Amino acid sequence: MALLSCRSCLPFVLLSLFQFQTGFSALIASLKNHHGHPPHHRKPMFETNQSTCALFAGTWVRDDTYPLYQYSDCPIIDAEFNCQMNGRPDSGYLKYRWQPLNCVLPRFNGLVFLSKMRGKHVMFVGDSLGRNQWESLICMVSTSAPKMQTQMSSTDPLSTFTFIDYGLSISFYRAPYLVDIDVIGGRRILKLDDIYVNGNAWRTADVLVFNTGHWWTHAGSLQGWDLIETGGRYYKDIDRLVALEKGLRTWSNWVDTNVDVTKTRVFFQSISPTHYNPSEWSAGATGVATKNCYGETAPMTGTTYPGTYPEQMRVVNGVIQEMHVPTYLLDITMLSELRKDGHPSVYSGDLSPDQRANPDRSADCSHWCLPGLPDTWNELFYTVLFY
Repeated sequence: MALLSCRSCLPFVLLSLFQFQTGFSALIASLKNHHGHPPHHRKPMFETNQSTCALFAGTWVRDDTYPLYQYSDCPIIDAEFNCQMNGRPDSGYLKYRWQPLNCVLPRFNGLVFLSKMRGKHVMFVGDSLGRNQWESLICMVSTSAPKMQTQMSSTDPLSTFTFIDYGLSISFYRAPYLVDIDVIGGRRILKLDDIYVNGNAWRTADVLVFNTGHWWTHAGSLQGWDLIETGGRYYKDIDRLVALEKGLRTWSNWVDTNVDVTKTRVFFQSISPTHYNPSEWSAGATGVATKNCYGETAPMTGTTYPGTYPEQMRVVNGVIQEMHVPTYLLDITMLSELRKDGHPSVYSGDLSPDQRANPDRSADCSHWCLPGLPDTWNELFYTVLFY
């Protein structure tokens, strides 16, 4: 349910919350108060040079200068994200810009990014939403220097795109749970207390952007493990929020122990929402034609979270708040929740004609089209890095 407040007062309420609660974004603070969670009076949960701008509280505005690149100019986009190539008939979803309440985001400039990150190694670590953002950033930088010499190496779990002229490498390391998974006797063991194997691959990065979330909820054929190991014992299953917290604390301990704050900056991408439940944006949900994001062509309006705020974010907030290494929370959950129009739906490359004809079962309302919403995530990332 939405916060009950006058429309004209809402920006001032949000800004006041931001100033009062320096460790949280205005949006997180207002949502926690709304859902009955008391505000925390602790040290800031992350350090930032964004002292006056509530980056993650705002609205989507139409802007015909978008998108920042064309899909046809960026051959690295995976088919599952390439909605225009796969025949999506509308393009209005490409024409929106995120407008924070009390500032204007600097426009992304790929040449500035290349210059400031010369000789650096940027690494995204996480699940396919991290890959979504990784590909977006490569496209955004590449379009500024289309004739630049580049190199791509792709293996599992590590893929790296290098801008050779600048010595800049941008990598994606696939680790859906961040912690390690081992295969013993044909069984996949999710090791909530171990991160040694994965962590070794991250040590050389100058900028680390982590994400996790969706895989912790999967069950049945989508579940990514057979047994969970924690505290020296094995379980067929445990409470998923408990598992997430144990895994994140193992990750946070690795960051606190291994990251040199004079060399490496650490970011954590908040939970990316899905849009499988039309009751979040349609009051008459029982009468809508589809059961998910299929056919949605415009963002939601408003500045409050329309559905149930993800409980996973409570866990994420709690873990990051207690870290010693400054870890910036890229709080994209609310602004992404408004973008019910941004998913591949049935315009994903791995669908058959029969699947595309049955969107109630086949639509992808988890990932995001490219160009599209992940470009905004990277505009925010760019802003925090350099401003």
